[in-house]
Amino acid sequence: MILSTANLGDWADLPFFTDDLPAIAAQLDADPRDILPPENRIFAAFQHTSLAKVRVVILGQDPYPTPGHAHGLAFSAEPHVTPLPRSLANIYKEMIDDIGQAPMTADVRFWADQGVLLLNTVLTVPAGEANGHKHLGWQRLSHQVLNATSAKPCAYVLWGKQAQSLAPHISSPNDGTNPENGHLMIETAHPSPLSARRGFFGSKPFSRINSWLAARGEPSINWTDA
Repeated sequence: MILSTANLGDWADLPFFTDDLPAIAAQLDADPRDILPPENRIFAAFQHTSLAKVRVVILGQDPYPTPGHAHGLAFSAEPHVTPLPRSLANIYKEMIDDIGQAPMTADVRFWADQGVLLLNTVLTVPAGEANGHKHLGWQRLSHQVLNATSAKPCAYVLWGKQAQSLAPHISSPNDGTNPENGHLMIETAHPSPLSARRGFFGSKPFSRINSWLAARGEPSINWTDA
């Protein structure tokens, strides 16, 4: 598998793409299973949201393992997907409770176009085998991404223990003009049906992010595309 790094823009300077990607590509080549998402969508999160434009980072685990669902952005799925993936359905339920409405389909690529990096910590998955590529080494990319995005104030959404374990890779922003001008950190239970009632529901992440952005003089995120 030749994983093209074309159209990565300012992300292409991360050491991962020269130091680690060739070995991962070789492992994918040797894997006889169907790999998701399609090869041209593996780096979609970076192609939709440049490093310079990142304002919010939402961490996911790995792509949806159902063929036809994943398109390279955490939690987002192709617009035809029904019923909604269970975690996304809970995200929308919390959004309705928080801001009164939610998107009409599973496709939230329009978040990415507003500076929301929808980052899976593992970028590929064998069809039907969730977390099947967790040992390939993709996590080194997410570590570098978190370090790079945290050079300036950013909102980080860490749902669940796996995402929260990456918090040490988020550094203090390089902004010494105001000691309060730091990151917004939202750390709650994962929206999975197994854990959503343990602190995800009622956490109001969407309004909290927009309030933080407004306080910084930045445009709000249109979460619903309404």
